[in-house]
Amino acid sequence: MSEWWTYRLEDFLLFSPRVYWRMFELANAAFWPLHLLTLAAGLAIVLLVLRRPPRHGLWIALLLAALFAFVGWSFLSSRYAVINWAIAYVAPAFGLQALLLAFGGAARGGLAFERRDIAARLGLLIMAAGLVVYPLLPPLFRRPWTSAEVFGIAPDPTAITTLGVLLAANGGPVPLLFAIPLLWLLLSGLTLHAMGDPQAWPPLLAAGTTVAALALRRIAR
Repeated sequence: MSEWWTYRLEDFLLFSPRVYWRMFELANAAFWPLHLLTLAAGLAIVLLVLRRPPRHGLWIALLLAALFAFVGWSFLSSRYAVINWAIAYVAPAFGLQALLLAFGGAARGGLAFERRDIAARLGLLIMAAGLVVYPLLPPLFRRPWTSAEVFGIAPDPTAITTLGVLLAANGGPVPLLFAIPLLWLLLSGLTLHAMGDPQAWPPLLAAGTTVAALALRRIAR
């Protein structure tokens, strides 16, 4: 038996790139035209963040909570776990993130959007990446449009957009809400890297940018 340190990431893959991207094609076909509604929800979130009224934090948190719960059930548990048994243990984390967002938004103080520092500006760029850039990636990587990853339907753009929102937010529960989206993007990026897929870099770049923005905010203090 080979020693464990001789294994590489790709040795743990249980599926091929073709099977992986076919999973997105099937999910898109099953849920279309729900994509229009989830993208509209994402645009509404961005507009609410930009307007910064006091009570909008609750609605933003509840929208994100509903989408995290939906993606965790409809994509991770119902589809991804079929080709990767480990995802069955990861999917509940999306449910936990939904609960944290809902309770965080409803808690005393909740989420507010009063930040105007460089990290908050980076947050807006990350939101744009998750909502607008991510669905446009397939042709860049020579894949059909039917495999596009859309906010509120696929996990990566949902996690990326959420990180952007959190960078623009302040309030007691905010620091607790970064961990699960960041860990998911790390897992997703490493999975794509193990497949030899160049799209490994967008989720890793989004996670790295978020961590750098948080570090800049801490230094500025």
